[in-house]
Amino acid sequence: MPHKQKVLHYASRFQSLLVLVLMIVAMSLLSDRFMTTANGWNILRQISVNVCLAIGMTMVIVSGGIDLSVGSVLAFSGAITAGLIKNPIPIPWFGLELQFTVWGAIVAGLSVGTFLGWFNGLMITRLKIPPFVATLGMLSIARGLTMLWTKGFPITGLGDDFAVLGTRTYAGVPAPVWIAGILVGFFVLITKKTRLGRYIYAIGGNEITAKLSGLNVSGIKLTVYTLAGALSAVAGLIMTSRLDSAQPNAGTGYELDCIAAVVIGGTSLSGGRGSIWGTVIGCLIIGVLNSGLVLLNVSPFWQQVVKGAVILVAVAIDRRRESNE
Repeated sequence: MPHKQKVLHYASRFQSLLVLVLMIVAMSLLSDRFMTTANGWNILRQISVNVCLAIGMTMVIVSGGIDLSVGSVLAFSGAITAGLIKNPIPIPWFGLELQFTVWGAIVAGLSVGTFLGWFNGLMITRLKIPPFVATLGMLSIARGLTMLWTKGFPITGLGDDFAVLGTRTYAGVPAPVWIAGILVGFFVLITKKTRLGRYIYAIGGNEITAKLSGLNVSGIKLTVYTLAGALSAVAGLIMTSRLDSAQPNAGTGYELDCIAAVVIGGTSLSGGRGSIWGTVIGCLIIGVLNSGLVLLNVSPFWQQVVKGAVILVAVAIDRRRESNE
């Protein structure tokens, strides 16, 4: 490979990392408050929710799908957990009330998110509903269920035992960062070192060939969407714990940040190509961008404009790279 082509190859491969480094340098020069330890931990703490969502979204997009319901599933899972912590469930037939422990409520919230993800997968694989339509429907269903469960009001005062997920630090590292880091490591192993990971890439690369090769395409897709739902629930627990509150509108628009991180990180919207590490870099880019714009006192409306422009540029680069291959 000629020297020029080598340079272009590595520049393409590590373009997300290069963008991240350039952004950090630029923000450091523009604001003396950016390059501080406190701001660094604040960025990592804030992106932890997006990292959890984006891990699931990466697997979904690599398999050739999309999931627009992650923000609503996040909200409903968090609301279920908060509601069960605060209020017992009446059982009028026996004159009893069922009071959940904190960990019981957490398991319930995780189960709800996992079920909703499984239901997405079922609609896509059994009823053959396009992923965009199926998850758009779930976006509305989960948001409506959240409003019904909370009656439109925040559920607050969840206690110190639940706060450990979002506010405690261990060995100087915030708990949300630990959770996100452990999940990143686990799913890097899943996608790189297991059959399931190889099958996900195979389906995204060419679903017809994968079927002819004997892969259980429907089963694998069902697994991917179920995992995405479970990861959305984890994100919901972290957010609810950090805020000490389950907000009815929690997670609104988070699917935008999530998909943006995945695409910026180099995952192809056509499926078959991408990585968890790339997605983590994409989350960091969005986190650095958000933090820098806030420190520079940029209007929130302009922040949305900048974020949208970054997404468009990332998709344009991805399409151009695909056309050159």
